Amino acid sequence: MTQHKNFRMRISFTLFCWLIGGLVASTTVADDRPNIVLIMADDMGYETVSSYGSADYETPRLDALAATGLRFTQTYSQPLCTPTRVQIMTGQYNVRNYTHFGELPQSERTFGNDLRDAGYTTAIAGKWQLGKDRKLIDQFGFDEHCLWWLERKSWRYGNVGELIQNGEVLPGEKGEYGPDVLNNFVLDFIERRADEPFFVYYPMMLPHSPFVPTPKSVGSPDPQDANPAYFKDMVEYTDELVGRVVDKLDALGLRENTLVIFIGDNGTNSDITSNMIDGRSIKGGKGTMTDAGTRVPMIVNWPGTAPAGLVSEGLVDFSDIAPTLHALAGYEPAADRPLDGFNLVPVFKGERPTLREWSYCWYRRGKDVALVSIVDQTVDAFARTVRFKRFHDGRFFDTITDVLEQRPLDPKTLDQPTRKVWAMLGEVLADFEVVGAARLDDVAQGPPR
Repeated sequence: MTQHKNFRMRISFTLFCWLIGGLVASTTVADDRPNIVLIMADDMGYETVSSYGSADYETPRLDALAATGLRFTQTYSQPLCTPTRVQIMTGQYNVRNYTHFGELPQSERTFGNDLRDAGYTTAIAGKWQLGKDRKLIDQFGFDEHCLWWLERKSWRYGNVGELIQNGEVLPGEKGEYGPDVLNNFVLDFIERRADEPFFVYYPMMLPHSPFVPTPKSVGSPDPQDANPAYFKDMVEYTDELVGRVVDKLDALGLRENTLVIFIGDNGTNSDITSNMIDGRSIKGGKGTMTDAGTRVPMIVNWPGTAPAGLVSEGLVDFSDIAPTLHALAGYEPAADRPLDGFNLVPVFKGERPTLREWSYCWYRRGKDVALVSIVDQTVDAFARTVRFKRFHDGRFFDTITDVLEQRPLDPKTLDQPTRKVWAMLGEVLADFEVVGAARLDDVAQGPPR
């Protein structure tokens, strides 16, 4: 009797496992969540893409993505690379969690953690600049990696050295071009993971200085022959590398189920002046709080889901990326985790033109001070609408009529609608000043005992 009972229990358990396995398999097959490829160029402002009106650069692959997807005209980053990386990966404004250049605090959680927990296989390829410990890559949620500027800042172009791929150093002894090595890693990852939901974060090395020849450049064979004239070649090679990713997705039949986002991490280098088809010239403003330092291209392409050819003039900033990825992946962040961004999926689908009334930026200049007061002279903060920008020190600009922000408006002379905007932006700044003050108190008190 006991043996018969045990046999029935084994049969029941086997049937249970078979049913559960079938349900899991069905769930896997029915998983219609999109793959996500997030590409971020390094020091490439909005004026460098021809679909944004540039007359100097040919970017046919990015233009094609914009023509068959969405192009955002009012996307704002941080003025410099590390602050932008911290914001985009955590979904929080820098006033909450930025410490210093080249570091993402180990206590932070990133969109890599979130999407991996949601069942995505995750990869990061490109510029790291967030801490020198290899263990951080897994700690911040990435299953695979090919990274530059992890343990040290080596030469990024030409005969690239010391890229680290899945824990192993690539010596770069064959004359490889660094951006090609990273791109090939992305293509290989996509091919190997084609049958499962994947997330690729691809913070490119191009077209950051030094401005040197690419494999397509004509002229000097010396890969370290620096000249700003090569910036054009570097932008156009960035465009080509984006095209290779799209071609791989096409070849694998993944395009309709893959969301591709292209953005720049901050404005263009100040050594570069770009001409626009409307006759304007725009000098790069990397490291500044003007539009030339913070306004970047953002192109979203998702065939069959995102409407083709739509141009969005609504505000977007980099805190919006993490909540958007959460929504796409079906991930629910912890209730006590402050996120400053909006879920852009309704905008991507053409259901809503915008979600933001304002955007905020907190930026500290310099590299070495761990944390300073929000009113310290090395700190700038502003809140803005599409047209108006108010700084924490009281300056107020119309960025449409005063692009370089050289003529501050007098609040006493504002008309009534503009005065309402001025007051609203002041409230935003005051609210985040409270956030900054609370953080300073926490730092001063030290960790709990």
